[in-house]
Order: sequence, then structure tokens, then C-alpha cells
Amino acid sequence: MSFITDKQTLDDLNILGRFNRDSIFNLYNNVKTRGGERLLENMFARPLTDLAAINKRSEIFRYFQEKQFKFFQDTKNFQQAETYLSNPLNDSYTKRLSNIALLKFKQVLLHDEQYAILETGIKATLITFAQCKDLALQFEKESDGSWGYQFAQAFELLNHFPLLERDKADQDKPLTIAELARYDFWFRCKFKIAIAKLLSVIHDLDVWISVSDISRKKGFNYAHACPTSDHIISIEGLRHPALPAAVPNNMLLDGRTNFTFLTGANMAGKSTLMKAFGIAVYLAHMGFPVAVEKMEFSVKDGIYTSINVADNLDQGLSHFYAEVLRIKKVAEEVSAGKKLVVIFDELFKGTNVKDAYDATLAVTLAFAKYKGCFFLVSTHITEVGDALMTAVGHVQYAYLPTSLENGSLRYSYKLKEGISTDRQGMLIIRNEGILELLAKDQVNSN
Repeated sequence: MSFITDKQTLDDLNILGRFNRDSIFNLYNNVKTRGGERLLENMFARPLTDLAAINKRSEIFRYFQEKQFKFFQDTKNFQQAETYLSNPLNDSYTKRLSNIALLKFKQVLLHDEQYAILETGIKATLITFAQCKDLALQFEKESDGSWGYQFAQAFELLNHFPLLERDKADQDKPLTIAELARYDFWFRCKFKIAIAKLLSVIHDLDVWISVSDISRKKGFNYAHACPTSDHIISIEGLRHPALPAAVPNNMLLDGRTNFTFLTGANMAGKSTLMKAFGIAVYLAHMGFPVAVEKMEFSVKDGIYTSINVADNLDQGLSHFYAEVLRIKKVAEEVSAGKKLVVIFDELFKGTNVKDAYDATLAVTLAFAKYKGCFFLVSTHITEVGDALMTAVGHVQYAYLPTSLENGSLRYSYKLKEGISTDRQGMLIIRNEGILELLAKDQVNSN
């Protein structure tokens, strides 16, 4: 079964986007090969729901982080070789020799570039295989039966190729027609399946090495996946991975308290905390390193968020109605028995305070009955929390505090237990001098 989510959630958490410089994908994207980038994109698009597969992937990343293997320092030749090898052939050696001789004839008489392109691709492949042998030497030292040994085995196929006999000092010399034909036949005909497997291993290594390097540099750690029946998400030192100086927080959701009711003033950090939590859950299900000190989690069916829901003028949807449709979508999934992580930031912002109170309380009470899911819900309407306390017992209450120092607001970004009593809106308005500015304009207009 695939991990359940949708575009709204991915956009809220800014997960995907190779061309989005600030996306979480690009935070982890330091791969050197096109195949490695495709593999990374596939991993991001398809989080896992199999407990063993999640922990196995985390184990591989952790292993590479510990060993600090080095990938190709110069990947230009590999990229040229990858382009050349992407067009396998079914020719015989005799046919390859004849065709390449014809290409050479066209080069001499017609200045055709195909012969030079072929020679460049074959030379790049020879250099790449030499680099692969150097890379394989790193794994030969790891003979303890772990991941390094398995990758070293994959590189053994290089020893079956009678194609690396050319001395490195001869690499810049032109290849003869016979050499080109022999190498081209080996690379794209006779050994094409084995070479495709080797390229696949190199793409894997590109991802393992690059992601584990990022994890080590940024101080990330690996979450441990637990059975669904354990029903827990326990995080120590949670922070947003894109914020270098983020304040860490601890969070716990389990069978006794599967619902966190979050309050706090504007700019106190609620949205950032909720996004950090959602990103951690998503990456943990990928088996990737996470911006935490420690994390263990029960595998869930998926994640849904409602953080940045926008109106849709083309469809005639107001902001409030767009929110309602979003909550309906999540309600359909939850009521179908799926075990989900659900994040709602500021429910019903698009309506009046009385409606927002009634709707937030009603929806929160309804969702809270589904104990197989985890909920993180924030609101400015703190009175909802008071009503919840008398209605359900498995909701925990947390807030991000605001303090006043020398007339200025200060935010600790550190979670505390309870419900916020901060009322700082008017102070912010006064600090910005809005009322004085309007009064001044009124005098001038008279």
C-alpha cells in the first residue's frame, strides 16, 4: 500500500520541487548524476508504509554516514558516459566495425561529427569504469557482511570486462577504428545488461552518499519505525530542517493523547512548528534523515494538512468554503478507517469569530473520536480549548508563549503545556504606530 497524501499537503510542507530552490527536496538534493536525481525524486514522491523497508533504508543511510565514502569528484565523464550508454544496440561486432568505419569516412570527407561524438562517449566510459574501480576499493575494506560488502560485490562485474587494459597514460590518445568498434560492441551490445546494473548501483551510491553527507553536515538523525499497533510519535529536538538556528522542541502523541491542541499569538511560531512536525513525519516514512535529536514513530497510512488553503475565484470558492471542502476531504479519509497524521493550522479563518468558534469546536470533537489517527490542530480561539477540556480526555494542550520586554514582544519558540492567554494584537498595532498615523492624517485632512 502506498503512503497517502495530496498536492495540498505537499505544497503546505513545501516537500517537492526540483525547480523550487527552497523545497525540502532541494535541501537533500546534492546528487551528482541524472540517474541519482531521478531516484531521489522517486523516493520523495513515494514514502514507504512497510516497517522493514523504512528501517532498512534508514540503516543504509546511517551506514554511509558513518563510513563517509566519497563519490566521484569529477562527474563530467560519468554524465557523458551515461548519455552514450543510454542507447544500447543489438549489433554484431562485424556490423559495429563496418558502421564505425563508415562514420570515420564521413568525418574525413564530410566533416560529420558522429564519429567524434562516439569516441568521446567511449573514452568517457573508459574513464568512468576506472573511477568505478577506485570507488570499489573503498568497499573492499568493508568485508564484515554489511552494506559496503554488498556494493563491492556489484562492482566485481568490472573484473569480467577485458576493457580496462588501456593504460591511464594512454587515455588521451585517439582510439583506432578497431578499438572503437571493440569497445562499442562490448559496452552497448555484449555487456549492456551488466553495465545497466552497474549504472543502477552508481545511482544508488550517489543518493546514499550525498544524502548521508547532508545529514552529517546538518546534524540530522534517523527515526526508528515502530509497528502501527504501538501508536506513537515521539520526537526529541524537533526543528525545521530549513532553519539553521531553529529552536528544538519535544513532541509526543500516543494512545493516551493522540490529539494536540496548539495555541499561541501570531508570530509565536505555531505554523513553523506544525510544518516541522509534518516534514519530520513525511521524511521519517521515507527512511531519510530528519531534523531531530531522536524520533520513533508508528507507521501510518498517510498525512494530510490544512495550512495554506487558498480561495479559488475561478471556481467561485471563498476562503471559508475552500477550508470547508478541505476539511471534508480529510474527514472522508479519516472516517474510512485510514490511520493518518492530520495537521490543521487555524481552522475557519475565513468566517466570523462566532462561526469559527462553533465550527472549530464541532469539528475538533468529531475528529477526536478517531483514536487511530494523530491530530495537531492550532487556533487563535482559545475558548475552544476550555470547552474541549470538559468534553474529551485524550487531548493535550500546548502553546508557544510570548513575553513583553521593554515594550517589545519576545518569542521563545519553546512549547509549554497549557493554553495560551496571550493577547498581543493591539500591542503590535500600537508599536507600529498605526493609530497615531491615522490620527495625524485625520488632522491634516481637516
